[in-house]
Amino acid sequence: MAKKKPSLMKNILSGFFCVVIGLIIGFVGTIIFSLPDSYKIPDRVNGSSNVSSGLIDSKVIEESDLSIHFLELGNKYTGDCILIKVGDTQVLVDGGSKTSSISHITSYVDKFFDEKDNVLDYVIITHAHEDHYAGFATNASTESIFDYYRKDGKSIDTIITFSKTNKTASNKMFSNYQRELGEAIASGAKHFTSLDCINQTKAGAQKTYDLGNGVELNFLYQKFYELPSTTENNYSVCFEINQGSKSYLFTGDLEKEGEISLIANNNLRPVELYKAGHHGSKTSSSQELIVVIQPKIVVVTCVAGSSEYTSKNENQFPTQEFIDNVSPYTKNIYVTSLCIDYQANQFQSFNGTIVVCSNPMTQSQVLCSNNTTILKETEWFKNNRTLPANAVA
Repeated sequence: MAKKKPSLMKNILSGFFCVVIGLIIGFVGTIIFSLPDSYKIPDRVNGSSNVSSGLIDSKVIEESDLSIHFLELGNKYTGDCILIKVGDTQVLVDGGSKTSSISHITSYVDKFFDEKDNVLDYVIITHAHEDHYAGFATNASTESIFDYYRKDGKSIDTIITFSKTNKTASNKMFSNYQRELGEAIASGAKHFTSLDCINQTKAGAQKTYDLGNGVELNFLYQKFYELPSTTENNYSVCFEINQGSKSYLFTGDLEKEGEISLIANNNLRPVELYKAGHHGSKTSSSQELIVVIQPKIVVVTCVAGSSEYTSKNENQFPTQEFIDNVSPYTKNIYVTSLCIDYQANQFQSFNGTIVVCSNPMTQSQVLCSNNTTILKETEWFKNNRTLPANAVA
């Protein structure tokens, strides 16, 4: 029996629907390919987002919803000072390495200071070691960072500090810190400890702070907020910056036992950026932590190859053990400074001041004041460190 031919009307309808579907597909395709970069999903290489890099560009920083600045500190000593900028909101984390760093810190922060309200929004002091809080612990005749932001109409809104310490008032630097902190509080700054923020029992203390632009600062619990430790490093305040699907992790100088507690008490995830714990020491960035956070970018705030703490090459920052633990997950490792001759007081920029810029849907950009060479491609690395066999290519 002959097959029944489709009616003319069915042919017309079929053709009409094909044309409509084709137009829709073409229209959607045009939209996708014409979207600005800020709305495109980043490419992936070795399981990680690509990372673009370049020299520091103030326009790129201004156009970024979030920028994280790892400052060089102007001397041969390793230390931490980080500026987190979200729109008109500034968060200053630590103020090391020596009091001589204060002018370097304040002059840099002033470039991004919001003069409309003259307020430094947040100060976070991770723990009571000189290389992290020297700038807040000056003697009475020396202007501290707290003092600087209490003059010329400037002020500090909120100060968040470590919950525990082994230091006592008999320690001169800690005594200076207590005096300077007390003066800042007396001038109107709100003060909370990391445990206050976690428990939210003190009026105004929050576990999560909204920084604007869809960016949040979230404090993370670890047991040494409450328990004693033989090392001051384990009292470090830990927090993450969250921007949509991206997370940026800061652990101060937290050591392995503290990192294990951090994992047990928080829902950690793979991160866009990890501020290397304890300056790339072998006591931090444990395999247990790194396998969980699998960082795409790692910034090491140190003077590479310095004998400040040890003459043993493999244990000088950043250590060989740190390289072994981190390299299987990323090649994007950057270092602030380089030691030439510690005894002769000779040092120079490695990458220099490092700024990580981010918008929600684009790849992160790493901007450096000196150069953008990743650690494994530097002459210092080739002469002093080796890559593990399972390192990211």
